[in-house]
Amino acid sequence: MISAAGDAGVDPVRAKRAARERALAARDALQPRARARLSAAVCARAAALPEARRATAVLLFASFRSEVDTAPLLQAFLERGVTVALPRVRGPRDMEGVLVEDPAADLVSGHCGIPEPHGGLPVVEPERFDLVVVPGAAFCVDGARCGYGGGFYDTYLPLLRPGVPRVALAFEVQVVDELACEPHDLRVDVIVTETRVIRPQKPAGGRGD
Repeated sequence: MISAAGDAGVDPVRAKRAARERALAARDALQPRARARLSAAVCARAAALPEARRATAVLLFASFRSEVDTAPLLQAFLERGVTVALPRVRGPRDMEGVLVEDPAADLVSGHCGIPEPHGGLPVVEPERFDLVVVPGAAFCVDGARCGYGGGFYDTYLPLLRPGVPRVALAFEVQVVDELACEPHDLRVDVIVTETRVIRPQKPAGGRGD
C-alpha cells in the first residue's frame, strides 16, 4: 500500500492528481511478467466473488496500458453465459455499455486508444446490469476511487439500478491509505487485488454511492 495522504487544507483536486500520478507510476513500474501473473490472481479472486457468481449481466472494461488485464475475467463470464458489455465513449463524460460476445472480433481501438466495441453492436441498457467492474488509477480502503479524470464512470454509475455492486480491480500498489475526493466522486463497494478482497464499511448516515 502506498500513501496518498495530504496536509490539512490541501486542494483536493491537486491532492487527487498527485495520488493518481503516484499510483500510475507504481503500476507502470511493474514488470510485464509480474503484471500478467498478478492480473491472473486479481481476475481469479474477482470471478469467485459472490456478486460475480450471481451476476447475469455485467459491465466490464477492456484493459489499457498497465491496467489489470481483464481478459481472463471476461472469458470467465462468457463461459458462464453471462451477458457482458464493455464501455463505448459517445462524447465528453458520456459512455454506453455495448454487448461483447467475441472480444477478438468485437473490439477496436477507441477513445484514447482504449479497446471498445465497434459500431453496430447492441447497446445494453444500464438497468440490465447487476454488476459493474470499474477501472481506476488509485483506490482507498474506505472505497474512495480516483479515476483518470474523464468523468465517464461518475456520470454513468448513477444510471444503474440502486444497489448494483461496484467492483474495482487493482494491484496492491494502487491501494492507498487516504485519498482526497471531490463531491462528484463515487465510491466502490469492493476492491479486488492480487492478495485480498477489500469490502469498505459504509459510514453511518453516508451516501454510500
